[in-house]
Amino acid sequence: MSITSIDKEYVAGTYGRFPVELLSGKGSILTGTDGKRYIDMGSGIGVTCFGTADDTWLGAVTEQLSKLQHTSNLYYTEPCALLAKALCEKTGMKKVFFSNSGAEANECAIKVARKYSAEKKGDDCYNIITLVNSFHGRTLTTLSATGQDVFHKLFNPLTPGFVHVTANDVAALEEAVASCKPAGIMLEVVQGEGGVLPLTAEFVSAAAKLAKDNDIPLIIDEVQTGNGRTGKLYGYMNFGITPDIVSTAKGLGGGLPIGATMMNEKMQFVLGPSDHGSTYGGNPVCCAGALSVIKRLDDRFLAEVQAKSDYIFSALEGAEGIKSVSGMGLMIGIETERPAKDVVMDCLDKGVLCLTAKTKVRLLPALNIPMDVLEEAITILKNACK
Repeated sequence: MSITSIDKEYVAGTYGRFPVELLSGKGSILTGTDGKRYIDMGSGIGVTCFGTADDTWLGAVTEQLSKLQHTSNLYYTEPCALLAKALCEKTGMKKVFFSNSGAEANECAIKVARKYSAEKKGDDCYNIITLVNSFHGRTLTTLSATGQDVFHKLFNPLTPGFVHVTANDVAALEEAVASCKPAGIMLEVVQGEGGVLPLTAEFVSAAAKLAKDNDIPLIIDEVQTGNGRTGKLYGYMNFGITPDIVSTAKGLGGGLPIGATMMNEKMQFVLGPSDHGSTYGGNPVCCAGALSVIKRLDDRFLAEVQAKSDYIFSALEGAEGIKSVSGMGLMIGIETERPAKDVVMDCLDKGVLCLTAKTKVRLLPALNIPMDVLEEAITILKNACK
């Protein structure tokens, strides 16, 4: 039996997989079981931020793997401590809780905000304000936080305590803050699964001010936008705000599962013993890989990310068959005249792996993708859009 046949027989049918069996890769080039070469413009949905089998990342992971692959959080380990220190030093945050995924990082953020607000304002202060068209995860609680009805069908009753307001509508946000006793405001500065749509600077600034003036924890979901993806270390840094809580995952581990919830000075002591936990959170191997990623995301490297972003926007905006280009950094959505799925399938046939987000073609290439490889991929994509 082929890998595809085995998968279809034994793996739960939750994914609409492309007809490709991937075998190996190096950097931004992947190889199928049929020997075909593919340029990876999706990086595992924004996970392999330094590409496949990156030498530095691989060295850090394998070195740690030979020492200690796991221990419970009843003990201290060096990779966990050093990663937390690096994240705090680079962001100004004070404490970090490690988990396994973006959804778990967001669950932790919600718990921190609700505990803080319950202790300060009372148990009836529990609502979290999120945005219509947002995406925060697939657990029942983060699904409830997600402002897209399409993800809610068949999973009711959802977790109560979430209020969705229209993105970039300051008046609607003000009304929600005044009426729903919020325990937190939770935003993605670029709505990824919602169509790669950046929030306006005016709205982000207004949300930050409302949160500060009303002592409401401001949570920024950096699961997809974080770790260099937008051209800054974290997406909120493009807007000049300071969140109370930041959640992140995906690119942080460079290919291994890890989530992180960072808390600022005001939030750093909200969680106490037994308030939260994770068996695998802070896993030494995952943290070693993440530390190798974070150490390399300096200003010089991030400037290169932005330069690649500028190239993609200039190459695609106004090109034949392309209606619009949105996004930030190397998180890009392309509205095409042809159906996005048709464009993606044509790219796949020509050896380029792209993604979709709603009606758009979505690009999330490795942050260090070589320019010649990027140019080759964009040329193929442009031709597929015609």
